[in-house]
Amino acid sequence: MIATLAAAGVSAAAIVHAGPALAPILPGIGPALGIVHRQEGDGGVVLTFDDGPHPQGTPAVLEVLREARAPATFFLVGEQVLRRPALVAEILAAGHGVGLHCHRHRNLLRLTTRQLLDDADRAKAAIEEAGGCELSDYRPPYGIFSAAGLRAIRRRGLRPVLWSQWGRDWTRRATAASIARRASTDTRGGDIILLHDADYYSASGSWLRTVAALPILLEELDSRGLKPIGLRR
Repeated sequence: MIATLAAAGVSAAAIVHAGPALAPILPGIGPALGIVHRQEGDGGVVLTFDDGPHPQGTPAVLEVLREARAPATFFLVGEQVLRRPALVAEILAAGHGVGLHCHRHRNLLRLTTRQLLDDADRAKAAIEEAGGCELSDYRPPYGIFSAAGLRAIRRRGLRPVLWSQWGRDWTRRATAASIARRASTDTRGGDIILLHDADYYSASGSWLRTVAALPILLEELDSRGLKPIGLRR
């Protein structure tokens, strides 16, 4: 009996710890936890790009966005910023926003709170130094929060941001058509769309398909009167 209760206690603790990790796939969890999935009150959509900056992917995405006059937010990785700091300034100079993704791309469920905060602090310092900016938004790798991690990020003054639509552009089987279709299916005003401008942590060359999908996606959104807008605080 004691052993059974002990096992149940461990299971309950694990559920509490990992519960926020379900936020990307169970729509009701994120809002209940105060995680931003949508930008309510806006008729446009928010384009976001994770995992950069990338030496080819980021400039290619920036060029498509420039031609479309479409703003976006880039959630950056500290270790990649240290390799290419000039790209952060380029993103900001083009009128886009930047957010904090991580320093090393690791699942938060496998990190202690101290490891998470060390990672976030290193990335924040690198991005802010490169861009001469101040970060306010945080999106974890894989969109996975732990309960302790979510609390810790908030204590740092960062807002947790996920998404409501995605293109699944990181997969090996993704095509430009499939990315655009997934990202635009049932999309409505206020949606935050997840895409990637780098392939460091996904299928090799995936950014090429994302770049090819962007004009298709933007044209489809425009046909429905959905204009890209910035992520506001």
